Amino acid sequence: MSGQRLPPYTPAAAKADHKSMLRFMALNAAFGVLMGLLVFAALIFFDTGGIATRIFASDNPWQPVVLIAVPLCLTFGAGAAASAIMLMPYSRKYSDMED
Repeated sequence: MSGQRLPPYTPAAAKADHKSMLRFMALNAAFGVLMGLLVFAALIFFDTGGIATRIFASDNPWQPVVLIAVPLCLTFGAGAAASAIMLMPYSRKYSDMED
């Protein structure tokens, strides 16, 4: 922008803007968690390293499932949320004012 100041937000506009940004981040984080679940499902389906065989042969198969799936979901969800922060549409709101 060429040195001009952006108009001040009203409290209602700021609240609506924050809600839309949080919704954007939450949807991206949910997509990341879903991707983590899909990676976990692929590990089980393709039996990578014999992991599915070992899990289903164990006495308590839920423990390794949780210990593998939860960190994958958290990692992918956090990565997607971080990329959402970088991609937030700040500049698009005022692009018509720049001209």
